[in-house]
Amino acid sequence: MRHPVHTHLQPEVNLRPVPDAFLQALEARFGSHCSTALVVREQHGRDESPYTNVPPPAAVVFAATTPDVADAVRLCAEHRVPLIPYGVGSSLEGHLLAIQGGISIDVSRMNRVLSINAEDLTVTVQPGVTRKQLNEAVRDRGLFFPIDPGADASIGGMAATRASGTNAVRYGTMRENVLALEVVTAQGRVIRTGTRAKKSSAGYDLTRLMVGSEGTLGVFTEITLKLYPLPEAVSAAICSFPSIEAAVRTTIAVIQMGIPIARCELLDAASVRAVNVHSKLTLREEPMLLMEFHGSPTSVQEQAEWVQEIAQEHGGQAFEWATTPEERSRLWTARHNAYFAAIQSKPGCKAVTTDTCVPISRLADGLLDAVAEADAAGLPYFLVGHVGDGNFHIGYLIDPNQPEERETAERLNHQLVSRALALGGTCTGEHGVGLHKMGFLLAEAGADTIDMMRAIKQALDPDHILNPGKIF
Repeated sequence: MRHPVHTHLQPEVNLRPVPDAFLQALEARFGSHCSTALVVREQHGRDESPYTNVPPPAAVVFAATTPDVADAVRLCAEHRVPLIPYGVGSSLEGHLLAIQGGISIDVSRMNRVLSINAEDLTVTVQPGVTRKQLNEAVRDRGLFFPIDPGADASIGGMAATRASGTNAVRYGTMRENVLALEVVTAQGRVIRTGTRAKKSSAGYDLTRLMVGSEGTLGVFTEITLKLYPLPEAVSAAICSFPSIEAAVRTTIAVIQMGIPIARCELLDAASVRAVNVHSKLTLREEPMLLMEFHGSPTSVQEQAEWVQEIAQEHGGQAFEWATTPEERSRLWTARHNAYFAAIQSKPGCKAVTTDTCVPISRLADGLLDAVAEADAAGLPYFLVGHVGDGNFHIGYLIDPNQPEERETAERLNHQLVSRALALGGTCTGEHGVGLHKMGFLLAEAGADTIDMMRAIKQALDPDHILNPGKIF
């Protein structure tokens, strides 16, 4: 049974009192590492979500060690003050907003790579390490970490939202690539979940429970990840298509044939146009697939030839190959900048972004109808997608001063997500629930499942101090 989705243009704000005694204790413990300056609080009280005018946190603590985090949580628990973990602020669904007040704990200074175990293909890092920093640290060992959400997000934030991105079609998501965690609980205790071993049957899988919990069950202070050998050969290619449908049909055929493509990204004509302006490129302004192949030189060549043949059957043309690191970087930088390029194409706008994922066989059904609805509504938008695993995003570009545009975007988003659920998909493939998708999660999971989630939250965080008001 599907439940109705209630979309709220602004979150409900219900600020809890922050006692003066708490702020005094916080400043006594953290000194200059605690700030109540308005500009710092405002920076930590906003993200890339469409929500505006939400009060900032009462203070920001800059943690440098696990004891810092534990002490901050213990003080919050003692005074029943909410606490919101903060990495780099790239959330799209309102995860960071202090809708019940409290403090923000910034872990960006916890940015050390603690150990690299090249022989076991694992690495342990602090949560403030970013994905680019991690890959720089392991590259000289012939290794890399493949999860690539586009933004240079922190590993802690990526684990908290169960992020994925462009390489997920081949390497999976954070769910498959986090082996172990050090977590500070709502009581300020430090626990460890998982080990560096590749598998375990010991007890409840608390690592998987924590990954994707969006800061509502604990604060990550160490994260152990899988690493992968750098591929012997890498080749990227772009291919233009006469229509979005042709590009999507090509993707479906590639995946169903079992070709082990590493990346398969879709950009619509509007996205390509915006990227050309932003990155000073001359890409053909038509729907485009951007693909990457990993393996031996022979296997990469075979994969590329198979995909080119499939694409040509669907009208694909203007293949452009990139085999050097510089050429590949140019193409992938353009893809990673698509969001910001689109935002800049309409000065002063905000983006209301979607994030559905459907079974690959239903990708055309879910995506093409959404495009037709967006075209009919007349609202500017851009389309990008990790279509190799059925995940796509439409960003509706709205004037934040025009409420009717926001309402139109939310209506389109509602239609798109409802269709994805009907097709056996999910309301979010990688962004997480945060504030924006709570109604969608109820529609996807059902009331009884949400009750079980609430029971877990109540058991682990009975005073609801960890990122309260998020997910459900």
